[in-house]
Amino acid sequence: MATLDDFPITRKWPPQDAGVIQLYSFPTPNGVKAAIALEELGLPYEPHLVKLGDEFVKSPEFVSLNPNGKIPAMIDPDGPGGQPIELWESHTILTYLAEKTGRLGGEGAARWEVQKWLAWQVAGLGPMFGQLGHFVKLADEQVPYAQERYIAEARRLLGVIDGQLQGRDWVAGDFSIADIAIAPWLNALEFYEVKDDVGWRDFPNAAAYVERFYDRPAARKGSRIPDPDG
Repeated sequence: MATLDDFPITRKWPPQDAGVIQLYSFPTPNGVKAAIALEELGLPYEPHLVKLGDEFVKSPEFVSLNPNGKIPAMIDPDGPGGQPIELWESHTILTYLAEKTGRLGGEGAARWEVQKWLAWQVAGLGPMFGQLGHFVKLADEQVPYAQERYIAEARRLLGVIDGQLQGRDWVAGDFSIADIAIAPWLNALEFYEVKDDVGWRDFPNAAAYVERFYDRPAARKGSRIPDPDG
């Protein structure tokens, strides 16, 4: 029977409790999704801070778990059939946790509503907002065409989510992993300092949604896990 000792990543980030979920992450918009979900679901887990430098995410130990060299990644020692399972990509982790617990993933037709919005975040919101933040705040040189392109696309995506939230608290009906995927990326506009650029005030449903999301104790706690100063 496989144990956590069989995973090379545990040599660089050794577990203190090998019986609980091991989370390898950093508190980026993608990184906090897993911690928020684990907090919402009340699953025991142990977070390991994986800093974003190549010496960490491209290390042989981390790449042995996630060959793509990106956070978050996770090992559940009690996976299907009681065997450990390794997981990476935030939407896969969210879907796995929802199915493991039977919560936050929707049932019947509602499951596919959740999956649609989860896919929308993965395919559009995250990549486009990431490029927006890069070219407006983080890039070493100003590229006006890129800035204009991603500001315009961010506004379009904000219009989509703002419309979906008209008259509802959560994007797919009940609170779900779709919200855990989407809200941290909307919140990233604050870090990227682009709220004025995208006209955040024009999207009141989205703004109220972010506040509502972070009013949840699990969201507030999970958004600071792992501790980046740890």
